[in-house]
Amino acid sequence: MDAIVLAGGYATRMWPITRNRPKMLLPVGDTTVIDKTLAQLDDDDDVEDVYISTNERFAEDFANYVDEQGYEKPELSVEDTSDEDEKFGVVGALAQLIDREGLDDDLLVIAGDNMVGFDIDDFVDFFEDKDSPVLAAYDVGDRERAKSYGLVELEGDEVVNFQEKPDDPNTTLASIACYAFPADVLPKFHTYLDNDENPDEPGWFLQWLQDRQSVYAFTFEDVWFDIGEAVAYLDAVDWKLGGEPKVADSATIENSDLSGSTHVMDGATVTDATLTDTLVFPDATIEGSELDETIVDEKATVSDTDLVESLIGSYSVVSPE
Repeated sequence: MDAIVLAGGYATRMWPITRNRPKMLLPVGDTTVIDKTLAQLDDDDDVEDVYISTNERFAEDFANYVDEQGYEKPELSVEDTSDEDEKFGVVGALAQLIDREGLDDDLLVIAGDNMVGFDIDDFVDFFEDKDSPVLAAYDVGDRERAKSYGLVELEGDEVVNFQEKPDDPNTTLASIACYAFPADVLPKFHTYLDNDENPDEPGWFLQWLQDRQSVYAFTFEDVWFDIGEAVAYLDAVDWKLGGEPKVADSATIENSDLSGSTHVMDGATVTDATLTDTLVFPDATIEGSELDETIVDEKATVSDTDLVESLIGSYSVVSPE
């Protein structure tokens, strides 16, 4: 089978941190958001070709990352967009990629901004056993939170109903952006789009499919992080670091208190500061400040300022003056 890793978004909800970098390459401990997915696909014998579906703006970032990490399978498939307003929608982009790369085998599709605890080869085994479209599903455990997701109701493993971001959820079982399709389903992407169906979310395509054939759900209880906003990113870092601070060998820490899953990265300097669950990117400087759940990008400076739940862009200077 082939695999597509969706990495074409612009993550505007996380600007300025993601204004000039793809969120999939944000650091999570010693790895990145996308790293586990690419590593597993690279090692999976059932997966032949891996395509990173991205845009023109971030294509070079991904090309450099794949080369630096030494992955063998992943290659870029670049959509002709460089701005959020030009995007085709996820289903539209998938249909274009299938045509562009001439794909005609079973297909695995997974979002590059998803961090999941399950092994992808277990998901692939489940798909091969069902020989039918499959999605991954996670119980978010809270009906208020469930309102933000596409939800599925099951009979056994089979999906019998969808709800897309409902005001009154019937379930808390969310469909996450991880899907597998038999080869004979691929032409149906165009059938779906030719009927003027919603091109934006794959969940709508799965709902359309479910009215026409059996669709199954691979449910899991491991962790799942959907890195769409800063809070989810910080949650993923907290899981990775286990609630303990991490300081790079080349960072400088003087007269400062670090707690929670604070990560101070290469070349950063923290002086006379208190940091809680805060990320300090390479070569940033923090002095005389108290930061909580804040992200300070590369070469930014925060001086004599207290911040909570803030995003500070690269090269920015935040001070009372």
